[in-house]
Amino acid sequence: MTLADTNIVWHDHKVSRAERSVNKAQKPCLLWFTGLSGSGKSTIANALDVALHERGYHTFLLDGDNVRHGLCKDLGFSDEDREENIRRVGEVCKLFADAGLIVMSAFISPFTSDRRMVRKLFPAGEFIEVFMDTPLATCESRDPKGLYQKARSGEIRHFTGIDSPYEVPSHPEVRLDTSTMTVDECVDSLIGYLLDRGLISRKD
Repeated sequence: MTLADTNIVWHDHKVSRAERSVNKAQKPCLLWFTGLSGSGKSTIANALDVALHERGYHTFLLDGDNVRHGLCKDLGFSDEDREENIRRVGEVCKLFADAGLIVMSAFISPFTSDRRMVRKLFPAGEFIEVFMDTPLATCESRDPKGLYQKARSGEIRHFTGIDSPYEVPSHPEVRLDTSTMTVDECVDSLIGYLLDRGLISRKD
């Protein structure tokens, strides 16, 4: 038993989660972008963030590299540290959603169990797994950070897709392949999903 188990008590807020989202004329949710390095996670998440912001929605985007500069700068890339990285990010995403925001999160998140852990933090229908189903060959040919080259040469170990596994989502809510789809097509697909599920509404 920890100190938290015995001495910390949950305090309910006077303003509810539902009331916060009504004020924003949207429903809170988390779009969890997962896929290999170079698959387009950050690019598409950023483009969606811009598209929603321009339509007047309240959003926030968390990116894997950015989070490791602050919240998770003490973590490495072992399986245990990757799990803790995703756990922390999941809790932060939940806080933003509780504030009524549409949250986007772009993380490789290679393990099914970690993505399931975050899904369980959200009510049904609010966790949207966006699988960037871009082939490894395409991701490696892009190699925007030079990481695949370093992984192939042995300079980087435990690199997802090379010497560390990526567990493909079995039933993602949205599947995108940036080797065949443009950025605009990906964004249109995601906007369409949010509209169909009533998470946002059409605006003139």
